[in-house]
Amino acid sequence: MEQYLRVGVITAPHGLHGEVRVYPTTDDPARFKKLKKAWIDLGRERIPVTVTQAKFSKNMVILRFQESDSIEKSEAFRGRDLLVTRDQAVELSEDEYFIADLIGLRVVTDEGTCFGTVRDVMQTGANDVLVIAGADEKEYLFPFIRDCVRSVSLPEKTVTVHILDGLLDL
Repeated sequence: MEQYLRVGVITAPHGLHGEVRVYPTTDDPARFKKLKKAWIDLGRERIPVTVTQAKFSKNMVILRFQESDSIEKSEAFRGRDLLVTRDQAVELSEDEYFIADLIGLRVVTDEGTCFGTVRDVMQTGANDVLVIAGADEKEYLFPFIRDCVRSVSLPEKTVTVHILDGLLDL
């Protein structure tokens, strides 16, 4: 399991005093009000930052980090992921999963056939959609609904799916 979970993407500096604009990738943007410690993924390393202020502007969050007091310092964070550790993550309800935990899971049918691997999860308005790299090297989209996704076992690293009529015809 991933130790770090992405909660946002830093899109740009905001103002002259080191604040940054963050596009939230979490289902609970209000979590930024309580966020005190985070990490910025610079590619080869993750640097810790202390959040000193969070405010909201339209669909963005404006954050100030103790470690960044100028536009030049915050410019280095443009396009970088904002991460939290798993112990800082919001608590999930039963049958809810972090996207990072689903990616890479083996997909099997309810008939026991190996179907492929979860490549990504698309978040749509109605329900999430699993992007599955099939064993035949094609890409398939499976709605994350009870009729289609029968179970998820993180310890066994598998997702069991039921192939609905017509699903593979698209």
